[in-house]
Amino acid sequence: MQYVVKSLRYYLAFLVLVCFCMACKKKAADTSKTKVVPPVIVDIIIADRQPISDVIEANGTVVASEFLEIHPEVSGRLTYLNIAEGSSVSQGTVLAKINDADLQAQIAKTRVQLDLAQKTTQRYKQLLDVSGINQSDYDIALNQVNAYKADMVYTQALINKTIIKAPFSGVIGLRQISPGAYVTPASTLATLQQTSKIKIDFTLPQNYSSIIKRGAVLDVELDASTHKKGRAMIIATEPGANTDTRNLKVRAVLSESNINPGAFVKVFLNAGSGKSSIVVPTNCIIPNDKDNQIVVVKNGIANFINVETGLRQANSVEIVKGINVGDSVVVTGVLFARPKSKLKIRSVKKLATLITKDSTASY
Repeated sequence: MQYVVKSLRYYLAFLVLVCFCMACKKKAADTSKTKVVPPVIVDIIIADRQPISDVIEANGTVVASEFLEIHPEVSGRLTYLNIAEGSSVSQGTVLAKINDADLQAQIAKTRVQLDLAQKTTQRYKQLLDVSGINQSDYDIALNQVNAYKADMVYTQALINKTIIKAPFSGVIGLRQISPGAYVTPASTLATLQQTSKIKIDFTLPQNYSSIIKRGAVLDVELDASTHKKGRAMIIATEPGANTDTRNLKVRAVLSESNINPGAFVKVFLNAGSGKSSIVVPTNCIIPNDKDNQIVVVKNGIANFINVETGLRQANSVEIVKGINVGDSVVVTGVLFARPKSKLKIRSVKKLATLITKDSTASY
């Protein structure tokens, strides 16, 4: 009995060993087989030159032709306030007056002193003519007359500062002060803006300095919701570029419009037409930390080519350097392609069907 049990154990061990060997052999056979990776299916376009209309788009800000905050020149209590919020005023209109009673009293006192000094000078002149007094006495009296006249001019200048007038015609903003308040030169009474002529400030890259010329006409999108447009004319540019952004600040005058100062607008400047370059859809570009790449099919193999881009449009980008006319550029399946992997071309697309005909460049 003991012999039978021992034999059975040997038999079971032999079976386990045989099964293990067969499993290892099968696994080795499976791993020895070469795994076949199917080619990635892609669509392509044939690179060709396309006409490009270089219209630059920039963000602009509407500014008033003239703008200021109304401040008094001297301190005192307001005795008159003529600031009607939102109303139009003409140049020279009196907007406010500050209490000048002390200055008026001072000028009245000086006027009396001047009158007496003038009479004294007249008497001294008569005495001088008959050698009744010295020339120095007459000169002192005459100098006193001139001093009083200077005091009156100075006091009158202070009185003039108590009257606040509109320096130009414009629209009054919201009033920030009440009648009877004590004000100082730091106090803001209101704002005054001249909106009859509206300006637009915007910036452009410095490489467009050659086309930013005084008198050039721009298209301006005044309302993004309605796409209402107007026209503006460049009147000036800053002589130097911003050292941080390398952009030039440009100012243009907008034709008749009801847009408010401070509003956001889009400016479109035509930088030239008749240019032709290789253009590809934006989704063809593979950006990385150093440069941009495009997948080009050559003999059914994916080739990743470094390219230099130029003008960017809504859904397309200009290729300045890297590919040539006639190259097969992958437009779909870009993310699945790997360097030197096999590709299967499904169809050849037309560029016009992949991008919109929007020739506006953005920066």
